[in-house]
Amino acid sequence: MSMDDIIIHLFCIVADRLNTVKPHRNVNLYPSEVVTIGLLYALKGHSFCAFYRWLSRNFRHFFPALPDLTRTHRLLAHYSDLADYFLDDPTFFTVLDSFGIELIHPKREGRSPQQLGKKGKSNHRWIVGVKLVPLLNNRGEVVNWTWGTANTHDQHFRQVATLYDGETIALADSGFVQKDAPPSNIKLCRRGSWNERMTIETTYSLLTRLLHAKRMTQRRARHLEAHLAYLVALVNVIVQSCATYGLAWTDFTV
Repeated sequence: MSMDDIIIHLFCIVADRLNTVKPHRNVNLYPSEVVTIGLLYALKGHSFCAFYRWLSRNFRHFFPALPDLTRTHRLLAHYSDLADYFLDDPTFFTVLDSFGIELIHPKREGRSPQQLGKKGKSNHRWIVGVKLVPLLNNRGEVVNWTWGTANTHDQHFRQVATLYDGETIALADSGFVQKDAPPSNIKLCRRGSWNERMTIETTYSLLTRLLHAKRMTQRRARHLEAHLAYLVALVNVIVQSCATYGLAWTDFTV
């Protein structure tokens, strides 16, 4: 698809999901427009300044009331809760895992007291950043998610799955073991077992190769959480579009 087709496709899906959300009387953009911009930002990746220049230069005809850079950035954070409209329902088996995101190079750790990311391991390598922890159903759609700094142990993210106790069995690796608490609805899987867990690898490939989510540039928790919210929503939109309309991931290449 061309970039114009991608924007129209995303806007139609967003407008359909948010048809009951009323705009504030003092804003120039409808909530569906703001969320569409958020999804485009998640699709484009990299820094927000570069994304805003790209959007303003090439596609202002789709968003004629686009405000300035800082105002747009604040709007995306303000409306990020609407991304929850795109979360899906759990299935009998779900998959729970963590995805490391690097914010700065490890050599820059500690240079500023305001650094958001912390040092931790992801895929057997050290990063300074955060973890995204999604709960996926068997179609690869995100049911729930949370995030924390990279030095946070996976066992502290168990509530993402335990919220659905009685609805689903979450397949997780040994990192989610917690000795002083029963496993509840979390099934701990040994390496090489339970092929259903491969769903998470497909989603992580989408995050890494298409959405360039292994590295982000946010320095404030509010804006980082907004970026992650739109990223999760975009994953569901892409997965559902591929299943419904017969599209491929490459059709969403920017």
